[in-house]
Amino acid sequence: MLNIFKKTAQNISSLLNTKNSAIQKEDLESVLIEADIEYHIVESILEHLPQSIKRNQLEIALDRFFRGESYYDKVMLKEIQTKPLVELIIGVNGAGKTTTIAKLAKKYKSEGKKILLGAGDTFRAAASEQLKLWSKKIDVEIITTQNGGDPSALAYDTIQAGIARNADNIIIDTAGRLHNQTNLKNELAKISRVCSKALNNQDFRKILILDGTQGSSAITQAKIFHQMLQIDGIIITKLDGTSKGGAILSIIHELKLPIIFLGVGEKENDLIPFEQKAYIQNILDSIFE
Repeated sequence: MLNIFKKTAQNISSLLNTKNSAIQKEDLESVLIEADIEYHIVESILEHLPQSIKRNQLEIALDRFFRGESYYDKVMLKEIQTKPLVELIIGVNGAGKTTTIAKLAKKYKSEGKKILLGAGDTFRAAASEQLKLWSKKIDVEIITTQNGGDPSALAYDTIQAGIARNADNIIIDTAGRLHNQTNLKNELAKISRVCSKALNNQDFRKILILDGTQGSSAITQAKIFHQMLQIDGIIITKLDGTSKGGAILSIIHELKLPIIFLGVGEKENDLIPFEQKAYIQNILDSIFE
C-alpha cells in the first residue's frame, strides 16, 4: 500500500526537514492537518500523547482511533450470504463509478464467480456505453435499457435475469446527479425498494464511490448519500494521484462506514483491499526514521 500513498508520504516528508525517532506534538499536528485529516480528529488522536512523540506512541494512538472504544466498535462490512449478492453502486458523476464497477467485476470473475452487470445510469448514454465496453473487455454479461429508461425497472430486470442465469454477483450502476438532490433521493430510494422486492427482502449492499482527490470535502457528499440510502461501505478512487490520503481517517470518523477497496489507476486490476495496518505503517514511515 506504500506506493498508493506516495504523494501523501512525499507531502508529509516535505514538511519535515529530517526524519527523527521522535517529533514534537505541534509539528506532528501540522503534518497531519496538511495530509487532510480534519483538525478535531488530529486533536483527539494526539490528546493523550506527550510533547515529544515516538513512533510506537503514535502507532498505538492510530490503532485506537480505528478500533474505537473497543474491538466491537470497529466499523466492518456486514456479511451477506444471499446469492446472488447484489451491489448497488452509488456516487456522483466523475467519481469513477463505471470504472470501479468494471474493477469489481474483474475481481469477482478472477475468483471464479459468474457476474452480471446492470447499466442503471439511464440518464447518461455515455455511462451505459462505457459499461458495455467494459463488459465486452472483461467478458461479463450486462443488462441495458434505452437512454432515459426507468432505472428501477432496469434494476429489477437485472436481478431477475441474474437469478435466472444463476449469477453469483450482480453489480448495478446508478445515476449521480447531486445538483438535483430531491429527485435523486426519491429515485435511489425507489431503486433500493425495488431491489429488495426482487430479492424477496433479502439483504444486498449499497456501496458509495468517493473521489480521493477531493479529500475531506468528499465527506459532505458522502453524508448526503448516506442519509438518502444507508450506505454499507465505501470505495475510494484516484488515490494514486493525491496528497490527501489522510482524508481516510476523516471519512471513517465522520461516517462510521468501512472502506472496502481503494482505486489506484484506470486499469481493470487497479483495485486493492483497504488494509488498516498497512495504511498506518505508511503514515508512520513518512514521519519517523
